[in-house]
Amino acid sequence: MALSKKPVTGMKDILPEEMQIRDYCIRIIKETYGRFGFTSIETPCVENIANLTNKQGGDNEKLIFKILKRGEKLNVADAVSEEEVVDGGLRYDLTVPLVRYYSNNAANLPSPFKALQMGNVWRADRPQRGRYRQFMQCDIDILGEPSNLAEIELILATTTTLGRLGFQGFEIRINDRQILKAMAAYSGFPEEAYDSVFISLDKMDKIGLEGVEAELLENGFEKAAVDRYLELYRGLEQEENGVAYLAEKLQGVLDASVTEGLKEIIDSVQATKAADFKMVFDATLVRGMSYYTGTIFEIAIPEFGGSCGGGGRYDKMVGKFTGNDVPACGFSIGFERIVMLLVESGFKIPDRPKKVAYLIEKGVGGEKLCQVIAKAQKERENGSQVLVARMNKNKKFQKEQLTAEGYQEFEEFYREALKN
Repeated sequence: MALSKKPVTGMKDILPEEMQIRDYCIRIIKETYGRFGFTSIETPCVENIANLTNKQGGDNEKLIFKILKRGEKLNVADAVSEEEVVDGGLRYDLTVPLVRYYSNNAANLPSPFKALQMGNVWRADRPQRGRYRQFMQCDIDILGEPSNLAEIELILATTTTLGRLGFQGFEIRINDRQILKAMAAYSGFPEEAYDSVFISLDKMDKIGLEGVEAELLENGFEKAAVDRYLELYRGLEQEENGVAYLAEKLQGVLDASVTEGLKEIIDSVQATKAADFKMVFDATLVRGMSYYTGTIFEIAIPEFGGSCGGGGRYDKMVGKFTGNDVPACGFSIGFERIVMLLVESGFKIPDRPKKVAYLIEKGVGGEKLCQVIAKAQKERENGSQVLVARMNKNKKFQKEQLTAEGYQEFEEFYREALKN
């Protein structure tokens, strides 16, 4: 029986053309984030299963690729529960590993700590356009900074990076989990029902106000609470300044510092941004992770029609590991979706070195071969990218393939004489 040539469902092989764009994006991302003082780190792809299932990862905890115990520790025959046979899992994001890393190494790290982490994560999700089961994430996080400076720096660093990659006219949608909770409290929903309410609210862009209303009523919530809740959102549609509107409406249930802080973030970013984008307050923005405690944000790029990254503040997560809370905030670029949009738009990497192909006839060897290689080495020292390869029988097709890969010049070398 022949082995399968295809990759596992939800994962993909990456061809050279896309890989070059990926490498370029990684270089720009690391270079730009470095200018903002972020330091690269790395964590293992496997985490303790207890860390991954601590009820903070939302629906992602249902999508974990779990790892069985090994050797004598694995006893499937006598096991009566999953916990007896599973002790690890592939990470579903980079935030949980980062917090564990920080908790383990805080004594040797600066404060605040500005971390940059890029790496693959895995989710047993349903594959679709821009969504895979193995995909690269690109996160920046600031741990130990309680003020809005963290959010401002994260948003500016991320948007500057997107601008350098050629994106413009996009939006950063921003909200605060404390506003979401205050709106639910104002409407009369019980606190234990907030997560259920937010799950329905998160579908607003797909099912509209009427759909959210129908789902909330179907879930058994009182009509008076649902009506009051949706009236807030209908009022927002009529207001130019949604933050000020909610600050007034939610007096008594929302601390004024929350809306003041949100205004400071929006105004500061707008005043100092280096890319072409808009800050947009969006009171329907929820974000799925349960670990968010305050500000949340997402990247909305018109060409994609959905989120191309996001993040927020998670001030209570470090305390789960150490017993002491540490302020923390992060932003993740949707790396795979960014690359997909660049590939689909026919993106060409700027300032690429000249690409030259030296094609050598079969039989050329010894001193003549050394002359060709020496010439290639000299060109490489001068900044050119030089491919040295044997000439195929179908030279025309070979050149067509190399031209498609971006090679602009060709030199041919034969046994009889070197053609310079």
